[in-house]
Amino acid sequence: MARRSVLSIRIVEGRNLPAKDITGSSDPYCIVKIDNEAIVRTATVWKTLSPFWGEEYEVQLHPTFHSISIYVMDEDALSRDDVIGKVCITRTMLAEHPKGYSGWVSLSEVDPDEEVQGEIHLCVELLEGEGGQRLRCTVLEARDLAKKDRNGASDPFVCVSYNGKTQESTVVKKSCYPRWNEAFEFELPDPPAEKLCVEVWDWDLVSKNDFLGKVVVSVQGLQAAGHQEGWFRLQPDTAKPREDRRRGSLGSLQLQVRLRDETVLPSCCYQPLVQLLCQEVKAGHQTGGVHLVTLLDETTTAESRQDVAVNLVKLFLGQGLVKEFLDLLFELELAKPCEPNTLFRSNSLASKSMESFLKVTGMQYLHAVLGPTISRVFEEKKYVELDPSKVEIKDVGCSGLHRVQTESEVMEQGRQLLQSYLGELLDAIGKSAPTCPPVIRAAFRQLFQRVGERFPQHQAVQMVGNMEPAAGRAKEEWLAPLQPALQHGASRMRAFITRLVGTEEEEEGGEGWPCAPRAAVVKEGLLFVHKTRGKGPLLASASKKLHFCLTGEALSFAKSPGVEQRCGSIALANIRAAERVEEKSFGSCHVMQVVYVDEAGQQETAYLQCKCVNELNQWLSALRKVCGNNPQLLHAYHPGVFRGDKWSCCHQKDRTGPGCGQTRHSITLQDWSDPLQPDVEAQRLFQHLHGLQEPLREKYWQLMEAGGAHDGPRGCGEGPPLPLVLQRLFEALQDLERCHRQLPPAAPAPLELQT
Repeated sequence: MARRSVLSIRIVEGRNLPAKDITGSSDPYCIVKIDNEAIVRTATVWKTLSPFWGEEYEVQLHPTFHSISIYVMDEDALSRDDVIGKVCITRTMLAEHPKGYSGWVSLSEVDPDEEVQGEIHLCVELLEGEGGQRLRCTVLEARDLAKKDRNGASDPFVCVSYNGKTQESTVVKKSCYPRWNEAFEFELPDPPAEKLCVEVWDWDLVSKNDFLGKVVVSVQGLQAAGHQEGWFRLQPDTAKPREDRRRGSLGSLQLQVRLRDETVLPSCCYQPLVQLLCQEVKAGHQTGGVHLVTLLDETTTAESRQDVAVNLVKLFLGQGLVKEFLDLLFELELAKPCEPNTLFRSNSLASKSMESFLKVTGMQYLHAVLGPTISRVFEEKKYVELDPSKVEIKDVGCSGLHRVQTESEVMEQGRQLLQSYLGELLDAIGKSAPTCPPVIRAAFRQLFQRVGERFPQHQAVQMVGNMEPAAGRAKEEWLAPLQPALQHGASRMRAFITRLVGTEEEEEGGEGWPCAPRAAVVKEGLLFVHKTRGKGPLLASASKKLHFCLTGEALSFAKSPGVEQRCGSIALANIRAAERVEEKSFGSCHVMQVVYVDEAGQQETAYLQCKCVNELNQWLSALRKVCGNNPQLLHAYHPGVFRGDKWSCCHQKDRTGPGCGQTRHSITLQDWSDPLQPDVEAQRLFQHLHGLQEPLREKYWQLMEAGGAHDGPRGCGEGPPLPLVLQRLFEALQDLERCHRQLPPAAPAPLELQT
């Protein structure tokens, strides 16, 4: 049994953003943070106040996370990026929208006193003495404090206040993981004051001290317990007066956010449901009755159909029945009244399942084929614009020889670039037919066969991307110069599709994937290795770039890509943690550490630098997924490095001592190429079907009556008998519901005291 939280985020667009550049515009992008840890960064949209991103992510989280924050930033080439505003959504707010939230949210100004993070370890107790009771607060340590100084750290100290008196701790220099172990005592008046306040501050020599967070303890509750100890989440100081924050004038974001809290049962619990669905798919389409898939299609709302399609496709991929499932959908779809040119253009379960199938099975293929050209476009950063109303005239030439390009020159340059990119893409696509995954080719062949049987008088290949001459005419006059290239590309695409569906190959037995990484290589790329004092071949090497390759067995490295002989490797079974490193350690916030055990049984750490926050989180997610079942994963680690005689994070002098920060094994970015998780898909299908029992029953009776199988009025409980498949389905759902009711309660969340 496993409890997990999955957060789906789609950042659609922004509007009415303020101008941050002297040109009267901005270069906006978004940073998504989960509990103040950056998870993803969107692309930058240049020179606009109404950017469109359309980027979506799915993040698996620990169930005890608190909030998601989305910061809108303005990218600057020569100075630090400007903060435009933020949106903060708490876990409680997401719980109020079980089907997800979708809409526009106004940006609010970032208040430094509310940008708090981290936890503090306290022990508060009442002591009996000759002079009466005393209140003792022992401040032990803190972790993951906000970084307020330019060096990427803070200089924290604690102020403990009670009954009008305040005591301060010592200042711990350059640490976000300070250790104090200091006790503060106060006389307990009669009647006792209600609250003990513990504030954490960043000490500054010249400027004003920065607020890092606070915890307020109820003394009344303490009198009942006598003692309270634990980690407490730091809270913003909402008690202080605030100036009216700018809200609305900073623009807004259109977001789609959904949180799913899931409890996944053991595999045996889902077997009746999975076996029933598999039997229905194997039976295929039979005349004279109503198929379960038809009932599911008719009763699933448009908002849920995409999710259900993904779950079904992944489930049948794991069962080796995806071809049979898609073929069943093709038959059911073609049995409806339709025309050749409208096939799969509705929001049906068939169209959504085909779309999901192509994403799950073909995303790696798509990246391999289109990736080089897409990378070239971003690396060259050439200006391309064909619309005369949007063309920007720029100076060209070297110093002293500047001249202004004409509008026609800019448009001709853009046309040539677009034709170059288009030709490169078409070449790559045309050559890729043999490398297209066999399961995709098999599905397309089956689809073309079914369509040919249904419409024997029509050409099986439909218009793809409006490739017909009549449909392909330029909608805008300024696109006319590209029409010859587009029409030539259309003919090449038709040839590619014909070749794709005509490639007969010997298929493997079943098209399912095991519940392990489906490709030999999980992730690979160049990473910069920071030199450390370790003894291994990776750690002792000079700081340099190496090519790393992560598979289902090991993390190996070589001097360059394509080199078969690897310099060394780390077995996945020996990896204990994959975590990020503090920015101050190497002057970069994109460094990760891989903690592992070497051949001699000694714990070592490799520090690897990525290019950006997205690459960092992709590597961390990939490592955490393939090592997730390691029995000896660490629960704590050091976010800093051991230099000289101490750790840079907590100043601890014992190199092998316990870590000062919590590991985050459960935080991973989900990807289409992730290993299949049949139990997760079965659980999600159960949740969907559990709420459809009455609609399924009603829809069955309605379809049977429409077909003339049952006549006459139908009262409560007087309908025709349900088919065996629905009876078995409802029994399986009831058994699963019973299993969920028998689960033990969830573990309590960490202590969190509100001000």
